[in-house]
Amino acid sequence: MSKWSGVSNLIQPFKVALNGIVFTFKTQRHMRFHLFVVLIVVLLGILVDLQLREMLVLLFTISLVVVAEMFNSAIEATVDLVSPNYHPLAKFAKDIAAGAVLITTLIALVVGSLLIFGEDRWEAIKVNLTSEGLGLALVPRLILGAFLVLITVIVGKGLGKRGTVFKGGLVSGHAAYAFFFAFAVPFVTDNALASALAILLACIVAQSRYEAKIHSMFELVLGAGVGTVLALVVFGLVPR
Repeated sequence: MSKWSGVSNLIQPFKVALNGIVFTFKTQRHMRFHLFVVLIVVLLGILVDLQLREMLVLLFTISLVVVAEMFNSAIEATVDLVSPNYHPLAKFAKDIAAGAVLITTLIALVVGSLLIFGEDRWEAIKVNLTSEGLGLALVPRLILGAFLVLITVIVGKGLGKRGTVFKGGLVSGHAAYAFFFAFAVPFVTDNALASALAILLACIVAQSRYEAKIHSMFELVLGAGVGTVLALVVFGLVPR
């Protein structure tokens, strides 16, 4: 077995898993809602200045809801395959799976409310909005931004009717990441030439995807918009 085949065997499960996420997002309305909530809650957690441990607890709780929704979708698909006609036990299985999603959602709401609105968080919001000192360092901001770009791209690909996680789709992931890092440069350095070169490189990345006929101009513009907006949010609006 060659070295490349071994690498391919390692990547393949990851590709299959991401395709499963995208498929669930495309076919399940509740999954789309949950992923949008993840984005909103993460940004809200940053706004109220949650500590690292609190943010991890919040993300873990939200991930339980997403996982429960995916299991619910898998159970529903399996039940429909085994029992295409109505059967009380089939309905019972679906109801139990839906109940599991409801329980995890309620727990997530309680945990999120306690973390975000407890311990004088509204005062923290006022401090963050008027703060001029550094809050998040460069590396945490890059990691946070890269995570938000990934989630947004997956959501965008799920909304589209064509393409896969790694090729094509409504939102270009290459363009999103290229423009995110490009527009992060002006916040890191005052060098106008470096900023211009970074944006030029991002345009070249987007142009290469268009020339390869992987994305349409509309999909590339959406990707560039996603990256640009998230860069402005993470580096410009997130409290420093």
